[in-house]
Amino acid sequence: MPGALSHIRVLDLSRVLAGPWCTQNLADLGAEVIKVEKPGSGDDTRAWGPPWLRDAAGNETGESAYYLSCNRGKKSLALDIAHPEGQRLVRALAARCDVLVENFKVGGLAKYGLDWNSLRAVNPRLVYCSITGFGQDGPYAERPGYDFIVQGMGGLMSVTGEPDGTLGGGPQKVGVAVADLFTGMYATVAVLAALTFREKSGEGQHIDLALLDAQVAMLANQNMNFLVSERAPERMGNAHPNIVPYQTFATADGHLILAVGNDAQFRRFCELAGRADLADDARFAGNRDRVANRAALIPLLEPLLRTRTTHAWVEAMESAGVPCGPINRLNEVFDDPQVRHRGLRIELPHPTAGRVPLVASPMRLSASAVVRDRPPPLLGQHTSEILRDVLSLSPTELQRLEQAGVIGT
Repeated sequence: MPGALSHIRVLDLSRVLAGPWCTQNLADLGAEVIKVEKPGSGDDTRAWGPPWLRDAAGNETGESAYYLSCNRGKKSLALDIAHPEGQRLVRALAARCDVLVENFKVGGLAKYGLDWNSLRAVNPRLVYCSITGFGQDGPYAERPGYDFIVQGMGGLMSVTGEPDGTLGGGPQKVGVAVADLFTGMYATVAVLAALTFREKSGEGQHIDLALLDAQVAMLANQNMNFLVSERAPERMGNAHPNIVPYQTFATADGHLILAVGNDAQFRRFCELAGRADLADDARFAGNRDRVANRAALIPLLEPLLRTRTTHAWVEAMESAGVPCGPINRLNEVFDDPQVRHRGLRIELPHPTAGRVPLVASPMRLSASAVVRDRPPPLLGQHTSEILRDVLSLSPTELQRLEQAGVIGT
């Protein structure tokens, strides 16, 4: 089966995470993605190790795990866009591409003649996606954008972490760069929407994606809790602001997540724990009551959960239809029977390591393939191939460009 986007060619001028996450999604869906990188150094994340990919003999290959996480399925073109000849080549490629994704500072590509207004004159059908920290306009538009800072500015850290005044209290960032990842996912959706619009109109368009916008939008119910009540939510650790009990609990040998979503589930849990009386207590009978009396209920549940192991609780609650789950480390995640069954860990051939372990795309389409045959590229691995096949450059011309420092191969 061909990929759903096998007819689409993407020019990727982005680096680090938000842009590459978007273009990796497009590559997974079958698009040809040409990743433009600076000769000699490439994407910043190539140097973001350890850990590094190792070959069969245990030697480091120079490919960082971070880089490998967001660049599968792409072709690497080592090209210097600061060189006038490099700019000419990017314009020529843009004329033959459907999508361009970039995450330069606002106005950063205009000095090279590679901004939206310049390239739509070359290709009116081009979908041009710009990803920045704060958007193309507004008082912060000129600021550089960093995921950590945006997690703080966008409110996520105000609702993440243990409450002030408790052990370990204070704001916490999420363990992965979710502002970047949110933005990359929104960018993917926006690109697909713009391509659909182009099918009807014949016109491309400019997409303006900002990390701050995406972070604020993804606060979902916490946003609405504030907008409806006009009270800013507080950090609650692993507790839920609107549902009780819906948090972590210590067990006899570790921890588990108890995620009671309705009153029937709460009653079944209480019966399972030998405290059916709690479900009949007026303070805890309904979720509204449990939220109001959280401080009274949780201390009653904590000693109950400590009486059994995590595995014993999970097994018993699954049988009783009470949502729960363990808190796995990544070694346990990739050894989980469901994760193994779904094939989320894959391996692909790699030109220097022999094999490279990767995480499969979670997208599954019944009538079009999700592509799983191209590992993250070495720097400049496809330079000659791209310029020969897409722009019809001769070997002599490629040699001249390499000698001039315009490209790397």
